[in-house]
Parts: sequence; C-alpha cells; structure tokens
Amino acid sequence: MTTSAFSTVELAPSDPILGLTELFKSDANPNKVNLGVGVYYDDAGSVPLLECVKSAEARVVGKQAARPYQPIDGNANYGKLVQALLFGAESDALAENRIITAQTLGGTGALRVGADFLKQVVGCSDVWISDPSWENHRGIFQNAGLKVNVYPYYDSNTGGIAFDQMVEQLKMLPKQSVVLLHACCHNPTGVDLNTEQWKIIAELIVEHALIPFLDIAYQGFGVSLDEDGFVVRLFTERCKNLIISNSFSKSFSLYGERIGGLSIVSCSTEEAKRVQSQLKRLIRTNYSNPPIYSGAVVETVLADSDLKSQWDTELGGMRERIKHMRLELSSNIAKLCPDVDFSFITRQQGMFSYSGLTREQVVRLREEYSIYAIESGRICVAALNSKNIGVVSEAIAKVIT
Repeated sequence: MTTSAFSTVELAPSDPILGLTELFKSDANPNKVNLGVGVYYDDAGSVPLLECVKSAEARVVGKQAARPYQPIDGNANYGKLVQALLFGAESDALAENRIITAQTLGGTGALRVGADFLKQVVGCSDVWISDPSWENHRGIFQNAGLKVNVYPYYDSNTGGIAFDQMVEQLKMLPKQSVVLLHACCHNPTGVDLNTEQWKIIAELIVEHALIPFLDIAYQGFGVSLDEDGFVVRLFTERCKNLIISNSFSKSFSLYGERIGGLSIVSCSTEEAKRVQSQLKRLIRTNYSNPPIYSGAVVETVLADSDLKSQWDTELGGMRERIKHMRLELSSNIAKLCPDVDFSFITRQQGMFSYSGLTREQVVRLREEYSIYAIESGRICVAALNSKNIGVVSEAIAKVIT
C-alpha cells in the first residue's frame, strides 16, 4: 500500500477560544453560559444586527450592481472614510498624503498583511507584544516569520498596569524593534494606559527609534469613537512611521463579513507610494483583493451623516450595556462576598475583563456550573445579560470563597 504524503501530519492543538465554544455547545445544561466568546451579545443573548447596517444593506443591495474585482487594496473611498475615522479629518499627515489604507479581511487580515510587510519588505526580525495579549497576535506574527517577545503590561497584584516595568523593557529594545500596542480596550485584560502614560510611551518610541504597530479593534467600546481614537492621533503626530490595524467586526457587528483596514503612516508622499506598492504585492499573493459587500456596507454608513450618527448611537448603547454589566457583576459579588473586592472590573474598558479567577476556579465554573471562560481568567463581559448575570455572579462567588 502506498504511504500517504500526509501521514506525518500531526493533529494541531485546538484554538483556546473556539475549542471552548465546542465544549460549550456539547453541554446539555440549559443554564449554561459562554463567557469565552469574543462577540458582543445584546441583552437577549443574540448577536445584534444594527439598524444602521440594515439601512446600508438595503441601499447596497438595491443598487443591484455587478460584482467586478475590486482594486487590490480595496475601494478608495472606503479607505478615505476609514482614515477620517482613525486620524481625524484635520490630520496633517492626511493633508500631506502620507497615509495609505488598504481594505483587509478583518483586523486579523490587517495584522497579517502588516506583519508580512514588516518581515518581507522592511526586514524586521522581532516583534514585542504585551503580556498578556490577544493570543492570535502571537500566532499571526510567528507565522509571518517574526520572533515574538513580550513586554510587561498587566499587574495581577493591583489589577492595573505594570507601567514602570513596561517602560524599562521598552527602553532596552534594539532600534527598529516592532512594538504592538492595543490602542484602546485592551484584549484580554480590559486595562488601558491613561493619557499621560500614552504620551510617555509615544516619546519613548520616538527616542529609541522603535516601530509602533497599533491594533484598534474596539474603537467606540471604551469612551467614544473620538476619544478611543486619541492614541492613533497622538502617535501619528509624534512618530515618523506608524502601522495601524483596525476592525469593524465588533463595532458594526459584522463578524462574519471580515471587514477591516491596514493603515501605514510614512514620512513623505513619495515614501507612502512605495509602501502602497509593496502592500499591493503582498495582498495580491495572499487573497488577491477584498470583497465588495462588507466594505460597501461600512462605506455607506460612514459616508452618510445620518447613518453615521445612528451608528454612533447604537455603538454607544452597546458600550453602556457592557458598563452596566460590569457594575452589576461587581455589586453582586460585593453582596455575596463582602470580603472580596471585585470593583476593579468597573475600571476596565471594552468587551473583556481579566477577572482574577485562577485556572482551578475557571475549571470549577465549567465543570460544576456550566459557565465557560478562558483558563487565564479572561471573561467576555459582553456575554453577560439580565437573565444570566445572577447565575454567573452566584457561581463566581462560590468558587472564590
């Protein structure tokens, strides 16, 4: 018998988040809760379809347009609208044509194209990510051929930032090292730098000739669309070169449509043109060009003042619901466990939280109460609602006491 060419292929480990979802689906408990997801759910426990998206879709579909190939870097108007959202309409870098933006397959696609650019074109060898970071950051950059290192970020003793240690580590990095930073709503901790800390990091990046790579997947889930874009604008003003990956998966609730962008700030218009040419080459040999539909939906919303205002309002509703869940969870734990301070969760931002739960406590939640969370203790606060908050609160109280 002929030996299979694939006989030596090993079984890959399951994704920690998607694998947990499979376990959740197989659980027969009707009261089960999945806090391991990376998706926003409304109070009914459903992924919402935003009203602004419904209106935009009606317009896009109503045109009954043909479906030719898009340009390699996507629709040009989509790119301009993304730039205005990220950098602000008054950005000097925009006025000087120093920023190029490519439509990508979600934020993950933007990260991978950016990683390929840094490795294959710029010649970078190392990237530094926060400890902890979104786990896929490591896989994306490793698969692009970059060595992934970590810098201190989360302080488990205080539930805040290990800022002094972070600064000292970044000061020691070789020039041209890539530093990946979460621009807002840090995933998985929910703990963000404050304004003054960001200014210090920006100056440090410039002083030590590092290459900043900002990942902004949750703009609008922190304070507001405008305030959550502060870090992008700050770094654009201070840094000669900057890379930004953004995603609309969460903010438009378009998870399955894979829509995001990769923006690169250069020193001159001529340099930006060369960068754009290389991005096109990388995209062409990866997925060739992005799809029409998802970009058209987002473009329609961003280009229409009424729809954009409606989006801002709907996004604000999602943001406030998450904050309410944080407050309610903290309040419930305080009542159930008077000696335990769970208030730190109210100071975090975005969809996720480092709950402080140990691996053993997370396992107990799953095995005894059918409540699923990542073993690091990260929970998706956006998966909590008025129907399950009581059950989750009681279960957490039982495993931490």
